[in-house]
Amino acid sequence: MPTVLLRECVPATPRTRLLRLTLSDGAFVFRAGQAVMAGLAGSPTRAAYSIASPPSLAARGTLELLVPADGVFGEAGLDPATVVGRTLSLDGPIGGFGVPAAAEGASLLLVGGGTGIAPLRSVALDRLDRAGAAPMALLYSARTPDEFAFAEEFAALDRKGRLRVHQTVTRDERVGAWPGRSGRVDDALLAAALPGRDAWCLVCGPAGFVNAVTASLEGLGVPAGRIVVER
Repeated sequence: MPTVLLRECVPATPRTRLLRLTLSDGAFVFRAGQAVMAGLAGSPTRAAYSIASPPSLAARGTLELLVPADGVFGEAGLDPATVVGRTLSLDGPIGGFGVPAAAEGASLLLVGGGTGIAPLRSVALDRLDRAGAAPMALLYSARTPDEFAFAEEFAALDRKGRLRVHQTVTRDERVGAWPGRSGRVDDALLAAALPGRDAWCLVCGPAGFVNAVTASLEGLGVPAGRIVVER
């Protein structure tokens, strides 16, 4: 069970915060897409969070978690900013989400809804750490434009041609406020985002979102065995 220091709390969206943790016991080994159980040191309360950073960053002593702004570590109403400088305990890694061994050399479509973007960011950055990686696309759905976490980072990767990014907003009612696509993820958007006929698809988000996206992908001809989900 590694002990870590909560070094920094950065606003990611109005409703989430990015926590940067310093690993005091050396590197923390995990597979991109996995999660941890985290809590304040000495407290029995824990909560599960997907790791939002790649394994290469953990090898340098840093781990990042995307957490709700209105309560963390199973403590309702605990503002993450108030525990900066505190020591945390981690259990894990846990979970089997991530790129299967069979998909290591294949193109990828990452489909995320809301905070489901956290493990997909870890997967994307891990894949980009490797030279000659196959094409990869990200389809990211959020309620409003300001709820896209890591927006500038993804936009920069898109401009460099390293990650093809598609975004859609589902609940923004401000006319003209969002120049991009609006509406839920549908067959047409998934078809446009797929980087190839043999692509593997990783889907993470609320259960209803995951179920709908999975059904659409299968309807587009993606074999069920190439769809990896996390609810």
